[in-house]
Amino acid sequence: MYVSEVIFVSVYSSEFCMKLYVDPVAYWRDGYNLLDVIILAILFVPYGLRKVKGKHYPYLNIADGMQSLRILKLITYSRGIRTLLTAVGQTVYTVASVLILFFVLMFIFAILGFCLFGAPERGDLNNWGNLALAFFTLFSLATVDGWTDLQQQLDDRNFVLSRTFTITFVLLASFIFLSMFVGVMITHTEDSIKKFERELMLERHVTLMEEKQVILKRQQEEVSRLVQTQKNVDHKSFAELVENFKKTLRHTDPMVLDDFGTSLPFIDVYLSTLDNQDATVSKLQELYYEIVHVLSLMLEDLPQKKQSQSSEKVDER
Repeated sequence: MYVSEVIFVSVYSSEFCMKLYVDPVAYWRDGYNLLDVIILAILFVPYGLRKVKGKHYPYLNIADGMQSLRILKLITYSRGIRTLLTAVGQTVYTVASVLILFFVLMFIFAILGFCLFGAPERGDLNNWGNLALAFFTLFSLATVDGWTDLQQQLDDRNFVLSRTFTITFVLLASFIFLSMFVGVMITHTEDSIKKFERELMLERHVTLMEEKQVILKRQQEEVSRLVQTQKNVDHKSFAELVENFKKTLRHTDPMVLDDFGTSLPFIDVYLSTLDNQDATVSKLQELYYEIVHVLSLMLEDLPQKKQSQSSEKVDER
């Protein structure tokens, strides 16, 4: 056990020194780093007491027990726990306001309970004998823990207003203030969880964009090489070059169509293809005009041939 503790403290101290060496200014701005420093200081307390006070120091067991706080080191490595702690930290001011109102309520009812049920003659001195006991009794009523036994003790002494007092306090303390406390915690926890989910989605989006940029860069390089090859090599057709480009794509890589379609090499290839298409269409139109002209000449010659044939027939007769 002692060896494992020494190893743990050594690793923990080495981590603290390395983080402090990398960025000595920004290290103290992080709250979790401050928590690590506090835990590290607590871990060194037992060793210091053994050196200064000796092994038989009466409070040494308390210092050894405080070493269990090193489990808090896990908070730094767990984003879920940090999210919950952030939610708790955001509710400090609201929860403090609710607790102050709850304390004021308990203070008022503690005085009322002491005056009503704490009489020295026939009062319940065990539960309402002074303000401290009254506060503890009201805390039991607020948590609804054994409130029936407390009420039975008041009923045995025939206090007329005891049930009204108990029901009113339980309704105010348990069903209003404690429910308000729980509601505030749940609301802030949900907000922190939603914020945590948005951060995860943003990180995933950034990772996806980085992968997309890598794929896009490789595709642009391949398209540039494809265009260069088309300019240098005349015996290969464009279809063969495209087939060679397809072979460079891995089946695990998605095709980035948006950025790929707007890249300069792709636009160059696309425009050259459009130019070839326009040239082909122009040649087809010229050929169509020539065919139409030939047909029109043939139609013009046809009536003259018919008239010559008819005149020859008349002469023969």
